[in-house]
Amino acid sequence: MKRLARIVVVLASLTIALVVATSAGGANECEGLQVCVPVAGPWVVVPQGGGTQRPEVEYQLTCPRRHVVGGLDAELSHRGIDVSFSGRLGSPVNPGITTTRSAVFKGSYVGDSARATSFRPYIGCMPAAGGGPRVPTAVAIVPPGTPTVRRVKTVRVRPGSASVSVACVKGERIVGSSHAFGFFARMPPSASLISGIAGARIVRDGRVVVRVRGDAELGGVRAVVQVHAVCAGAR
Repeated sequence: MKRLARIVVVLASLTIALVVATSAGGANECEGLQVCVPVAGPWVVVPQGGGTQRPEVEYQLTCPRRHVVGGLDAELSHRGIDVSFSGRLGSPVNPGITTTRSAVFKGSYVGDSARATSFRPYIGCMPAAGGGPRVPTAVAIVPPGTPTVRRVKTVRVRPGSASVSVACVKGERIVGSSHAFGFFARMPPSASLISGIAGARIVRDGRVVVRVRGDAELGGVRAVVQVHAVCAGAR
C-alpha cells in the first residue's frame, strides 16, 4: 500500500496533541475520546504554486447535530503538504471552546517540485456539553468573538459544465470566499483525475458562484466541489 503521511490533531481534556505518522493506516480522529462519531472527508485537491506565497485550499467537515469536534486527523499524499485547522480563542483549549460543530481544514503544498497533491481530512465528533465564550456587546474593548460565519455548499461534480452558488443570509455581507475539489476514494486521486476537474470563482450580486467543468473521466468516481461564502454581520 502506498505510504501516506498523516498529521493528527486531537483535542482531549486540556491538551492538543500533534502526531505525525509516516505509514498508511486507519485515521486517529477518535483516539482518546470515550464517545466518538467519526466523519471522513474526500481527498481534497491542493492547488499548485511556487514562490513565497503558496495558494491555500479550505475544506469544511461538520459533525451531526448536538455534537462538537473533539479530534482531527488528516492523511496526506505527500509530505510537502501543510495542513492546519481554524480554532477559536478561549480558555481552556477544549472541544466546544476551541472547536464547534464544524472544522475548516486549510492545506497548502510547500514542496520544491510541481506535483498533484491532496489530503483527506477527518473529524471525531463528541456529544456537546456547554459552549464557548460569548462576545460582550457594551464595552469599549472586547475579546475575540465570532464576527464571521461560513455559508457552505457541497455538490457532486459530473462530466460537463455546471454552476454552484452560495450566498450570505439577510443582514450579512460577503467578506471572503473560496472553493475546493474533492474525491471520495480509498487512495489519493491521480494527476490525470485531478486535471480533469476545474473551476472559476466570482462574487456577483451578493453570491459566490463557481463555474465547474468536469471531464468524462469523472463519470466513474465521486467528485465534489465545496463552495464557501465567508459572511460578516451575523447576530
